[in-house]
Amino acid sequence: MLKIVALNGLLGYGYSEEALQIAFSEHVDYLGVDAGSTDPGPYYLGSGRSFTDRGAVKRDLSLALPLALRHRAPFIIGTAGGAGSREHVEWLLGILREVAAEQDLHFSLGTVYSDVTAEYALGKLEAGRLRPMSPSFGTDREAILGSSRIVSQIGIAPIIELLRRGTDVIVCGRACDTAIYAAPCVYRGYDMGLAFHMAKIMECGAMCSEPLAAADVMQGYMYRDRFELRPASPSRRCTTARVAAHTLYEQTDPYMIYEPDGVCDLSNSVFVQKDARTVSVSGSVFREAEQKTLKLEGVKLSGYRTVCPAVINDPDTIRNVDAIIQTVTDFVRKTAGGSLPEGSYELFFRKSGGPESSMCVIIDAVGKTQAAADTVCALARSRMLHTDYPGRKSTAGNLAFPFSPSDIHVGEVYEFSVFHLAEVDSLLETSEICVSEV
Repeated sequence: MLKIVALNGLLGYGYSEEALQIAFSEHVDYLGVDAGSTDPGPYYLGSGRSFTDRGAVKRDLSLALPLALRHRAPFIIGTAGGAGSREHVEWLLGILREVAAEQDLHFSLGTVYSDVTAEYALGKLEAGRLRPMSPSFGTDREAILGSSRIVSQIGIAPIIELLRRGTDVIVCGRACDTAIYAAPCVYRGYDMGLAFHMAKIMECGAMCSEPLAAADVMQGYMYRDRFELRPASPSRRCTTARVAAHTLYEQTDPYMIYEPDGVCDLSNSVFVQKDARTVSVSGSVFREAEQKTLKLEGVKLSGYRTVCPAVINDPDTIRNVDAIIQTVTDFVRKTAGGSLPEGSYELFFRKSGGPESSMCVIIDAVGKTQAAADTVCALARSRMLHTDYPGRKSTAGNLAFPFSPSDIHVGEVYEFSVFHLAEVDSLLETSEICVSEV
C-alpha cells in the first residue's frame, strides 16, 4: 500500500495544521500540492506574477516542508508560482530557500522548467504537429512569434525522473495537476488507471469531501486493485456522491480523462462507501496514446486596462440602462475619434444584478496604451453619470461610486496566443531538469 497526502487544493490557500498532523500520524510515502492554474486567465503568465499571496504560500510551506523532510516523504509541487514559467518557478524557489534558511533545513531539490521558445512552437506548427485546443485558436504564425511567454504542461515523466534520482523536494513549472499524484504511484509500479483516477480527485485537496474545501488536507491510499480516499480532518468525510462528482470536475467527457501519456477510462469505475469517512474506487483503466502530446500555453500583451465600478439604485435608470450604454458608446466614439481612432481601444459595460434590485455596472476600457484606456474610461464614466433618458425625474447622477478614485488602473492586459497540443517524440523533450542541494 502507498499513502499520498494532498496538502490542499492550491499552495497558499491554507489548510488545518491539525489535519496535517493527523495525516502524518501514520506513515506517509509522498506529499503533494498543486501551486497554479490557468483559471485566473492569461495575465499571470504574461506578467510573471503569482495570483497567490507570498505570505500565504510561505505559511503553507513553513509547516509542511519540515514535516515532509522529517518523515522522508518526497514533497512534489506542481505549476510553481501560479502559472509555471521560469520566473514563477524562481519566485517559489526563493520562498523555499527562505524557509530552509529560517528553519535550518537541508534537502536535495529537483527542479523542472517547462518553458519553450516561440521557435519551438513554430517548428511544431511548420511540421504539422501543432493543433489548437479549440476552434477559437487557429494556427497563427504571428500569434506564436508575438508571444511573450510559452510554457508546456508536463506530465509524469520528469517527476518520475527526479524520483529516480532520490530528490527530497520537486518543484515543477507548468504541470498537469494529476502528474503530482500519479507520478509516485506509476513510479512505484501501481496501475496507471487507478493512479490517474486517484490523482484527478486528489488534486483539489478536500474538495471531494463534505463539507468541501480546497483549503484542507486529503489522504490517498493506493492498493493493487483499488484506491481509497479519506480527508485528514475528522470534521470532514468522503462520500461516493462527492468523489464521483469530483471525478467530473473540469471534464468535457464524463468517462475519459485525457493526459499526455494517454487516456484514463472510467466507464467501469466502481465507487464504494467503505466506512463513514472513506470511499474506495476500482475498475479504472488506462490506455496509452499512440501519439504523445503536450499542451502549450502562450500569452501576448494586447493592451492596458482601466475600470470604473459603479452601482445603479434607481429602478427607472436600471430599466433604461441599455439605452444609456448605447448613448455613452456613441458619445465616446465621437468625442475620442480625433485622438483615439476606432481600433485603438475597446469599451465594455459589465452588468450584474437588477432589474428589481441594485445593478452593478463596471465600465471596462482597454487601450493600446494606459493613457488611452484612462481617457476612454473617464469619458464613459462622466457621460454615463449624467445621461438623460425619457421619463427621468432626477437631475442628479445615475451612478453611485463605491470607491474613490472611481477609475482604477488595472495595467497590462494579456490574452492567450497559444493554446495548442504539440505532438512530441518524448514527454521529456520540453523539460529542463536540474538537481541541487539546499
